[in-house]
Amino acid sequence: MTLIKSISGIRGTIGGAVGYGLTPIDIVKFSYAYCAKLRERKQPNGAKYKVVVGRDARLSGQMVEKLVCGTLIACGVDVVKCGLASTPTCELAVVFSNADGGIIITASHNPRQWNALKLLNEHGEFLTAEQGQSILECAESGRFDFASADELGKIEEHDFTDEHIDSVLKLKAVDVPAIKAARFKVVLDAINSVGGIIIPRLLERLGVECICLNCEPTGNFAHNPEPLPQNLIELSGMVVREGADLGISVDPDVDRLAFICEDGEPFVEEYTLVSVADYLLGLAVKEGVKDLKTVSNLSSSRALRDVSEKYGAEYFASAVGEVNVSTMMREVGAIIGGEGNGGVIYPESHYGRDAVVGVALFLSNLAHLGMKVSEYKKTLPQYHIAKSRIELSDSALIDKILSAMKEKFAAEKLNTVDGVRVDFEAKREWVHLRRSNTEPIIRVYSEAQSAERAEALGREVIALAESIIAE
Repeated sequence: MTLIKSISGIRGTIGGAVGYGLTPIDIVKFSYAYCAKLRERKQPNGAKYKVVVGRDARLSGQMVEKLVCGTLIACGVDVVKCGLASTPTCELAVVFSNADGGIIITASHNPRQWNALKLLNEHGEFLTAEQGQSILECAESGRFDFASADELGKIEEHDFTDEHIDSVLKLKAVDVPAIKAARFKVVLDAINSVGGIIIPRLLERLGVECICLNCEPTGNFAHNPEPLPQNLIELSGMVVREGADLGISVDPDVDRLAFICEDGEPFVEEYTLVSVADYLLGLAVKEGVKDLKTVSNLSSSRALRDVSEKYGAEYFASAVGEVNVSTMMREVGAIIGGEGNGGVIYPESHYGRDAVVGVALFLSNLAHLGMKVSEYKKTLPQYHIAKSRIELSDSALIDKILSAMKEKFAAEKLNTVDGVRVDFEAKREWVHLRRSNTEPIIRVYSEAQSAERAEALGREVIALAESIIAE
C-alpha cells in the first residue's frame, strides 16, 4: 500500500519496503518536517518549543510513538507524552499544557495494520491546507538540521484523561444530576482501543452503569473498527440481552460516535450530530438565544438542516473534512457542528470532533426527554443515505463528469464548493459527487426519505456519468 500524504498528515500500512506503507523513515522524516516548520515561529525569550504526543492502542502505536518522540527531542523540542489517549484528549492537552502543537498517532477508523500522524497547531486544532502542504514539501526536501547534544529536548509524561472528563462535566449543557437520576444502563463497544479507558471513566462519573465490550486497549480490534451498523452486530445483541437503555460505539481514537437503540436497532451515526443539535438548539431557544447557526459537511444528512430550521436556526454546509467544518463554524459562529460520520464538534468545549462530549450531551438529552432511544429517533426527520463510487481509468475524466453534472442540473440548487452537490428541494433529496484525493474515483452520496429511493438516485447519477464517459 502506497503511503497516503495529505494536508492533515500521513497514513499508511505498517511494514514493507520504503515507498510502500508507513515506514520508520517516513515517520522520522515527517516528524522532522513538522518541527522544522514549527521552529519558524519565534519563541519569546528563546524558550523551547513544546509538543504534545498521544496515541491510540493499535499494535504499531508504541513503535511509532518512540520514533516520533525521539525525532522531536532530536530537533530540540520538548515533548509532553500523553501515552494512550483519545484524539480529542490530545487536542485539549495542547491547550491544557500551553504547548506549541501536537502529533496524534492514530489511523482513526482504519484497520489495525494502519497507522498515521495527525498534526495539530498551538490551539489543538488541525493544520490549515497551506500549513500542511508546507510540511509535506519540507519532508520531501531531504534537508535535515538536528539539535546539538546540549540543545536536545526532554520528555515529560502526563495523563490528561481525567482533565478531559472534568472539562466535559463542567459544560453547562451537560446535566450531570439529570443523568444520575435517570440511572441509565449502557453497553459500550470500545473496539479494543482508548475508548475503553476514557468512556467508562466518564460514565462512572455520570452514575451510568456500563457493561464493557471490547474495552481492553490491546489494539487487536475485535471487528472492523468503523462504527457502522454492519460492524456492531455483537453490540446490538448485547444491548438487547442485557436490557440496556443504549449501546455506545466509538472508533479507535474516539472522535466518532454511534449509538444502538434499546431494541438493538442502529440509531445510525448520521443522527449522532442531529440528536445533539436537537438538544442544544432546544436549550438555546428556551434561554432566548438568537441568531443560532449550525454546520455540517456537504455529504452529511439533510436532517441537521431540518432540525435547525425547526428552531429558527440557520444551517451552513462546508466542504468535506473536519478542518473545513470547524473553520466554517468559527466563521459563522455556529453553536454546534460536525460530520455525518458520528463526529460532534461543540465549540463550548473545543473545535474538534469529540465522542466524549457527544456521549455526555446525548445522555443529557435522553434524561430530559424521559423516553426510549427508539422512540426519540422517530421524532427526528427520517432520511436514508446511500454511498457508492464511480471508478475511472483516467483521473482527467473527473473534471469532465463534474462539469457535465453542473450543466445537467443547472435548474436545481447547486453547491460546487467541494465537487458538485445537487439538492432536489421539492423531493427533499440530494446527491453529492466529489473526487477522491488519492485515486481516480468519484464518490457518490445520495439521500432520500427511503433507502430504496436513495439507492435509486445514486444509480441514476452513476448511469448519467457513464453516458458522459461514453460520449
